[in-house]
Amino acid sequence: MAANKSVLVLPGDGIGPEVMEQVRRVMGWFEAKEAVRFEIDEAPVGGACFDAHGVSIQDETMEKAMTLDAVLFGAVGGPKWDDVPREHRPEAGLLRLRKDLDLFANLRPAVVMDAMVEASTLKPEVVRGLDIMILRELTSGVYFGLPKGEQTLEDGTVRVVDTQAYTKDEIVRICRVAFELARKRGNKVHCAEKSNVMETGVFWRQVSAEVAKEYPDVEFHHILADNCAMQLIRNPHQFDVIVTDNLFGDILSDEAAMMTGSLGMLPSASLGAPDPVTGARRAMYEPVHGSAPDIAGQGKANPIAMLLSFGMMLRYSYDLGRESDLVAQAAQNVLNEGFRTVDIMQDGCTPVSTEEMGNHLLAELDRLTA
Repeated sequence: MAANKSVLVLPGDGIGPEVMEQVRRVMGWFEAKEAVRFEIDEAPVGGACFDAHGVSIQDETMEKAMTLDAVLFGAVGGPKWDDVPREHRPEAGLLRLRKDLDLFANLRPAVVMDAMVEASTLKPEVVRGLDIMILRELTSGVYFGLPKGEQTLEDGTVRVVDTQAYTKDEIVRICRVAFELARKRGNKVHCAEKSNVMETGVFWRQVSAEVAKEYPDVEFHHILADNCAMQLIRNPHQFDVIVTDNLFGDILSDEAAMMTGSLGMLPSASLGAPDPVTGARRAMYEPVHGSAPDIAGQGKANPIAMLLSFGMMLRYSYDLGRESDLVAQAAQNVLNEGFRTVDIMQDGCTPVSTEEMGNHLLAELDRLTA
C-alpha cells in the first residue's frame, strides 16, 4: 500500500473537534490494520483560531493547505463570534480556504441508506434507494461577486448590493466535472439555473449546452432552479447529477440532504483543477452539517458525516477506492444494527454517544476485514 498520505486536519468549532476525534481514531485503525500511512498536520480554524490568534485562519495554515495532499475540515461558527468583524468571523476562514485553493467543484452526495428510509420526512417509496450528486460551483457567483455591501444614494437612500457574476471558463470547468461524474454514475446531468429571469441563468444555459456536446453519451437536461427544488421532493429518482451555481447549489444541496433524514449523515468534497503535471487536485473534505454549538461537548454529535467525508478523501485524493467503500459499508452496517445518535434516533433503536458510535464503527471495520 502506498504510504505517506499528507493531510491538514482543521477541527474547528462546536462539534467539529468531537466528530474529528472519531475520524482520527479511524485513521489510526487504517494505519494499524491496512498499512495506510497518514502524515497529519493539525491547526485551529474559525472561532477557535480567532480566540487564539485574532484571525479565522493563519497564513501558515493556508501555506500548509496549499502544499499537502488534502484538507479535512470539521465545522466553524457559533453565536460566541456573532459580533466579530466580518473579515475575521469563523466562516471567513472557510471561504478563504475555498477561494485561495480554488476549490470550485463542491460534491454533495445525497444517499438514503436502507436503515435510514424511515428517518426521512418523505414517503419511503419516494426516497428508498435514492442516490443523487449535487455539484455546486463554489468559488464564484453571488457569494464572491463585486461590488458588494451597503451604498448610500444621492438622495440619501440606503441600499445593499450583492453581485452575481460568472465567466465562461468558470461554468465550463464545473460542467465538465458534472459530465465526468455522471459517466461513473447514472450517466445523466441536469443543469439548474434561472434563465427565465437572470442574465447569468441565460449564460449558464448556453455554456452548459455547449459543454454537453463534448459528452454525447451522457443524457442532458436543463431545469429551472425553482422547478428543480420542487421536483426533488416530488420525484427525486429522476435525477443523477445536478450541476448549478453557488447560491442555488447551497439551497438545493441542503434540501437534498434533509431528504436523507439528517444533515449529520452527509459528507462533501470540494475539488480544484487537476495539476497539469501530476493530475492531482487540491481538495477539502467536510461534513455538510454545521458546528451545532447547542449540543457541543455533550457527546451527542453524529460522526458519520465526518467519517464519510474522510471516505471521500480516500477515494478522490488518495485513489483508495476499496478503503473508501470499506468506510461506507461500516457506517451502513452499524446503522443496520440499530445504533443511533440523537439526531437520527428512531423507535426500537439503541441510543449511543459520539464516542460509542466511533467504537461501533471501529468494531465493524474489524469485522469486515477479519
